[in-house]
Amino acid sequence: MNPQPNLASSQNDISFPEHEEAFRIAVREWLTAHYATFKAQWHDLPDPRSMAFRRGWEDHLCSHGMAGLGWPEQYGGHALDLRRQAVFHEEHALCGAPLGINLIGHGILAPTLLHFGTQAQKRAYLPGILSNQTIWCQGYSEPGAGSDLASLRTRAEATATGYRLNGHKIWTSFADQADWCFVLARTDPDAPRHRGLSFLLVNMRQPGVRVSPIRQLTGEAEFCEVFFENAEVRREDLVGEENQGWKIAMAAASYERGTYFIPRLVRFHQELMQIRQWISDRQQLGQQASSLVRRWSRLAIDSHVLALKSRRALASAVSGEPPGPLGSSTKVHWSEAHQIMLTLALELLGPRACLSASFSDDEEAALFIHAFLWSKAETILAGTSEIQRNIIAEKVLGLPKGA
Repeated sequence: MNPQPNLASSQNDISFPEHEEAFRIAVREWLTAHYATFKAQWHDLPDPRSMAFRRGWEDHLCSHGMAGLGWPEQYGGHALDLRRQAVFHEEHALCGAPLGINLIGHGILAPTLLHFGTQAQKRAYLPGILSNQTIWCQGYSEPGAGSDLASLRTRAEATATGYRLNGHKIWTSFADQADWCFVLARTDPDAPRHRGLSFLLVNMRQPGVRVSPIRQLTGEAEFCEVFFENAEVRREDLVGEENQGWKIAMAAASYERGTYFIPRLVRFHQELMQIRQWISDRQQLGQQASSLVRRWSRLAIDSHVLALKSRRALASAVSGEPPGPLGSSTKVHWSEAHQIMLTLALELLGPRACLSASFSDDEEAALFIHAFLWSKAETILAGTSEIQRNIIAEKVLGLPKGA
């Protein structure tokens, strides 16, 4: 079977220099110019919180060949090393552009297929991800099987042509937008918990798949419940071997290591600098200003330490070291410090935090209000703070379980 030809080469309008600093400058200039033009030409208010705006910008990047950064060239990628991918993610965040809605397809499924998929699976699914025409979601968490993923109950029973899928997934990001979902399901109910699971690719547009969006504090419904009721999965959409899905799922979880926190930490620093400006404007408040400066200074230390942790994670990933428990430290530190910082931001916004209901009224305040509300999920998603602290206690400090 012939590999997919380079789909991006004819679309790419940026040549990446070999020198590191020249590479960064080229990426920065390209992103700055393209994002400014994209916003100016957007048909509606260019609100980075908007699902349509995020999808539109992501489509723009992909149509100009700015996808598949780390993929092999034979599949349409740029074959950039991890450090250069990190530079792209950093500059993308610095220019103010929002994260897309197909992050799971680009960041998790694509590298999983490149490593574990058959040639037929690569030919079938990688072009849609590269062009952003196919949106993917991740079917892992279930009611009663979130942090303890191995206890999931979704069943995939073998049929003559593949599997019949039944179960209930929850907190599935962008499921209402997704065309396909990669699902971890139990194919051997009698095997030990981790050994009876399989990694399946499921068409979300078929009968037997029902999606129910979950309304969030922000008013959005980015998370969804997904119900599989005798949904069909073709035999050729099993990734890897049957009952070996846990190994694939754990490998998939490691693919964004080194770059996952970069846009989040850039945004953390940007928000921190805006808060510093607000405090500077209040210097005339005397003692109250001193208290604000102390609180800000503690957050500035958090920002610096988080940057160091991010660099360490990137260096570890570049050197090929296996994922370790120190990522849990970064997750807890970032999510909890972010909540503290955004609480301070709303205090400083004062009445603006109550009166700025729409993006058009007060863009600055609206973005901080949205971030504050969204941050309440950050200590829960991707592993709760409690679970992360258990990992740190057992794997880093060497404490016994239940201590």
